[in-house]
Amino acid sequence: MDKKFLLLLIIVLLLTYVSFAAAAPDMKEGLWEITVTSKMEMPGMTMPIPPVKYTQCLTKNDFVPQKNEKGEQCEKVNVTVNGNTVSWTVKCNGKEGPTKGTGKITYKGDAYEGVMNMTFPNEGGGEGKMTSNMSGKWIGKCK
Repeated sequence: MDKKFLLLLIIVLLLTYVSFAAAAPDMKEGLWEITVTSKMEMPGMTMPIPPVKYTQCLTKNDFVPQKNEKGEQCEKVNVTVNGNTVSWTVKCNGKEGPTKGTGKITYKGDAYEGVMNMTFPNEGGGEGKMTSNMSGKWIGKCK
């Protein structure tokens, strides 16, 4: 193999690694306990939803928390990292129809806080909105 080509390939791979490593937030990889407190708004009504707790394995390659409900298929798009803040857009197809939203969390090593805003079709027409405040804490290694 040509030495110049090999050297160029190594440089490209190193630059790719450095760019990716610099784009990861300051977060501890492993099992996280996530608490979500939500409020749903529909025309003429606001409804608080009891807090939900769940655990999820988060890594520097997959640092957006996500819990899909049964029958719901969600896709994260436009994930961006700015320092320790991660922002994303999500699109879901569920039994009630398509939903979409945006999320933003800020990591602080072994904890994070953030918010997610979703819109969904309302049975009576129009759109409903759900605002979810999220907090997470690292609890250990992934199993």
